[in-house]
Amino acid sequence: MTGSIKGVSFYTRRGSDKVIMRTKGGVTKEKMATAPQYDGLRKNQTEFSGSSKFASVTKSALGGLKRLADYNLSATLSGIGKNLLKLDTESELGQRRILLSKHKQVLDGFNFNRNYPFNTVLRVGITALMDREKLLATMTIPHINTDIDLVNIQRLPYFRIIAVIGTVADMYYDTTEKAYVPAILELHGVSAVNNGEWYPSQTIVPEHTMSVQMTETQQALLTDDITVLLSMAVEFGTVGFAGETVEVKYAGCGKIVSSR
Repeated sequence: MTGSIKGVSFYTRRGSDKVIMRTKGGVTKEKMATAPQYDGLRKNQTEFSGSSKFASVTKSALGGLKRLADYNLSATLSGIGKNLLKLDTESELGQRRILLSKHKQVLDGFNFNRNYPFNTVLRVGITALMDREKLLATMTIPHINTDIDLVNIQRLPYFRIIAVIGTVADMYYDTTEKAYVPAILELHGVSAVNNGEWYPSQTIVPEHTMSVQMTETQQALLTDDITVLLSMAVEFGTVGFAGETVEVKYAGCGKIVSSR
């Protein structure tokens, strides 16, 4: 069951087959918002909202590849946001900044899957080059023999390789709006996607290149406050109702290849 009964909430969570029970209650909203003894808690809650926004925007910069994740990306990315807040030793608690641009390496190699990570499913060495100023990424994908180089867990008939370039802006606490805001809104959680060509799961794919690029308008807005993410994924598909190839939910894997 799910729902609420007399101050107790029942709910489920992806990745678990159990029903979680939690009691309601605690301090009133009015007291929490005004009482001096809760000032530290309010500041921590403000920063928690900032790290949650960071997680949401970073998922948006993945261009929809979060659909391939086999665990809760939000919680992990929110934890990264929280750690980035701690690295700001200049601002006071409750107003610390999320400066991803100064710590880009924290997202390098970030996998969306724990059971079958990207490199265990597509077993070839992809060469990826990123031109940050042009918001352009080019990937060279070597010869693929699917019998050897591709792990097709669900034995689906098709697969494709997807490339995404996306951007995340540094985030600051705005004392007027009393909320965390991005340095450049237009480059906060946006992306460009190359979905790639569908291939039969039993084939040999010759070496080829893929590229993905954001618009000239977005290139003109690029500053040092922006982090550029290149993500890649392998997605599996099947035959749809009208004979077309369609993706299968959760069938695939992905990762952040580089962060610049």
